Amino acid sequence: MHLLCLGHALVVQVDGEECYKAHDLGSWMNHSAEVIDPEMIHGVSVSLRVPKIVVLGIYDKQPRLEVKFTRRNVFLRDKFTCQYCTRILPENQLNLDHVMPRQKGGKTTWENIVTSCVKCNTRKANKLPHEAGMHPLHKPIAPRWRPLFGLRENGLGDESWNRFLPEEVRKSA
Repeated sequence: MHLLCLGHALVVQVDGEECYKAHDLGSWMNHSAEVIDPEMIHGVSVSLRVPKIVVLGIYDKQPRLEVKFTRRNVFLRDKFTCQYCTRILPENQLNLDHVMPRQKGGKTTWENIVTSCVKCNTRKANKLPHEAGMHPLHKPIAPRWRPLFGLRENGLGDESWNRFLPEEVRKSA
């Protein structure tokens, strides 16, 4: 909304006779006044439809095309699956394991960290995979950046996004 108000973005209408029409703030206000929508942003003197698709007209830098290394992103890469026992678990029952333990020179990087359950992590301890007889299900690698990395299947947002995303991106979200 801030970018729309500054004139740095336009809202793309995703329904009706003028589907795909781009609106600036003034025309979005007029359009919002004509449509009944349960998703509205209410102000003192105006109500606006929640924008579903926006187009940036001005931006100051290219987005980083790499996935930030975080605990949650490791879980997402590994699909919330323990890489040793293959159980899919809720986030609060998972932790991170260094495939090559830090005590043996292992680094905290995408290529050395996997998702594990507490039981498997405790069992592996500070051993190398061959010492513990526990090998990760998948070789840990840095995930490729894609626009929807980090969104689970039920978190894709809005059905109208599908019109603008290639099929392979929709399937991998």
